[in-house]
Amino acid sequence: MITISLRPTGRNWGTISFASTLYLCPILDLLLAEIPVKLQAELRLGLQEALVNAAKHGNNLDPSKTVVVRFSLIDKQYWWVISDQGHGFTPSSTCDVDVDPDIDPTEYLPPDESENGRGMCILHQIFDHVQWNRKGTELRLCKHLENRPKLALLR
Repeated sequence: MITISLRPTGRNWGTISFASTLYLCPILDLLLAEIPVKLQAELRLGLQEALVNAAKHGNNLDPSKTVVVRFSLIDKQYWWVISDQGHGFTPSSTCDVDVDPDIDPTEYLPPDESENGRGMCILHQIFDHVQWNRKGTELRLCKHLENRPKLALLR
């Protein structure tokens, strides 16, 4: 079951909650509905990684546990706050996997359990801010909209 409340406008937050599952297509579609097309592929990869982590590693795919995603657009920044009902973890402050900055993150293959930490590195590459709460059960992600500087007019 998917529960949805509010659409993020101004400083309002929308909320989506769902039973722990790896069938994330409808959730991702809802979360990306208001995102500019040029950012959707990259953000889809990042949000999928975060939602899989919450459902699989946080909630152990227990269908009685839910993943809650709050989302909003605030001051030209897209925010997602993803919470699970797991026991939490201590996130590493560094990536244990080499990520080539010249490779588009959307070209990475789906996560493989043998590549421990790879997903965390992808999150750090895609999002401008990646932050966990102290317990490790809530993840805050932020993506800034591109701000192109205006060209100065020469006189």
